[in-house]
Amino acid sequence: MKTVVIIGAGPAGITAANELAKYKNEYKVVILEESNEIGGISRTVKYNGNRMDIGGHRFFSKDERVMQWWRNKMPVQGKPSFDDKLLGREKELAAGGPDPETEDNVFLVRDRVSRIYFLNKFFDYPISLKPQTFINMGFNRTVKSGFTYLGAVLHKREENSLEDLYINRFGRELYSMFFEGYTEKLWGRHPSQIDPSWGKQRVKGISISEVLKNALGSISGKKKSNETSLIESFNYPKFGPGQLWEKACADAQEQGVELIKNAEVVGILGDDNNITGVKYIKDGKEICLDADIVMSSMPVKDLVASMEFEVPENISRIAEGLPYRDFVTVGLLVDKLNLKNETDIKTLGNIVPDCWIYVQDTDVKLGRIQIFNNWSPYLVKDAMNTVWIGLEYFCAENDDFWNMSDEQATELAISELVKMGVIGSSADVLDSHRERVKKAYPAYFDTYSEMPVLVDYLNGFDNLYCIGRNGQHRYNNMDHSMATAFEAVNAIVTGNNDKSAIWNVNTEQEYHEEKNEK
Repeated sequence: MKTVVIIGAGPAGITAANELAKYKNEYKVVILEESNEIGGISRTVKYNGNRMDIGGHRFFSKDERVMQWWRNKMPVQGKPSFDDKLLGREKELAAGGPDPETEDNVFLVRDRVSRIYFLNKFFDYPISLKPQTFINMGFNRTVKSGFTYLGAVLHKREENSLEDLYINRFGRELYSMFFEGYTEKLWGRHPSQIDPSWGKQRVKGISISEVLKNALGSISGKKKSNETSLIESFNYPKFGPGQLWEKACADAQEQGVELIKNAEVVGILGDDNNITGVKYIKDGKEICLDADIVMSSMPVKDLVASMEFEVPENISRIAEGLPYRDFVTVGLLVDKLNLKNETDIKTLGNIVPDCWIYVQDTDVKLGRIQIFNNWSPYLVKDAMNTVWIGLEYFCAENDDFWNMSDEQATELAISELVKMGVIGSSADVLDSHRERVKKAYPAYFDTYSEMPVLVDYLNGFDNLYCIGRNGQHRYNNMDHSMATAFEAVNAIVTGNNDKSAIWNVNTEQEYHEEKNEK
């Protein structure tokens, strides 16, 4: 029997463990998780009866394997949730599915609502050509946006950076309004310094040309362009994403998978052809675990740095230079929001219906606001009378913001909400909690352009499989991370040494939330 060591209990690691558990007579599977939590960045944080989703996670995928895998773990609701029942909202329910009011292991069906908050007004995300868009922008900005877009159409830029890509698709004025400042908040770098490959995946189908096609199509009665026909609803676990990954991990353990929490991997043992074991620290003790196969979802930077054999200098340099963006969420429990719900979507307390609100204004550090009530009313202890929000900040580990105390970070968050008019004063805040996440976003600059060289080196180890977001240093969604695990397990059980299918997940340049139209 071969021993498979999986590093990391996030979506990729837990998926791999479940898939390998099907072959429990052939493989002994051990998961090493650095923290005491399951789910990685997809975990659910519990605090004073409320729950936080770190980063926001829509359970939607165009990969049918992923959708089926999720629904095998957690069935879709068959009866209305608390808020839908109270508000009379209609949802497409699953025949015979569980009742979320009486059962916990259930996927809710939630509406996809995300908007941009800019100039103290709401804009559609993606940008639309509705009259309200032009009213919000004002006459001068609208005219300038039109002319700069025409200029971009007539004079296409060579796309050497993310800035080039955005200007080609939206024109300089809209780029300046909706992309330039937000992108710099997110990555800590100006878009002119960022590789365009990230944007090609994240904004495909979101361009002025497609918006115009859809607007004209609506007038003529033609079907929308497939590229900008976005999902309108998604599944979501009753108690947040961590609930599903905790369930999946428990399922794997029932099938014989061993989980070791609080196990910090500090050494990769072997030679330049083969990995022989993993060294980790638990309870202050250093432990060596023999391994026939290693599946790593730990950051590539840390993986290479942990190798206890000679690594080529160039490889060490590339790995060491890989950049990341770190992440802080400040959760605030408030009794009300000052934002008015001017949509026709009914909500508890008539709060705005958004799951996410993107904050484009550059005079605040805040990047996004999550409204947890809208993800699931069961995330909030008292969803009828309080609003539980998450203020998302992008930063660098050990920078001034990261090193703030909980009190300082909370004070800053509250002051920015007051400045934006989202809440009236600090008196509206009833409770708070801060969460910090290291290496949340693999970034596409510095030595990232040399990733192919690093990938070739890592693929040289026949029994090493790099999976997941950080394992591949790629901006993967949950479903992409799971797909890397599927491909890696397939390669292991079939003895296929070609790892290209694992690394080719999420290389297609398509927008991640478009619907598949038949």
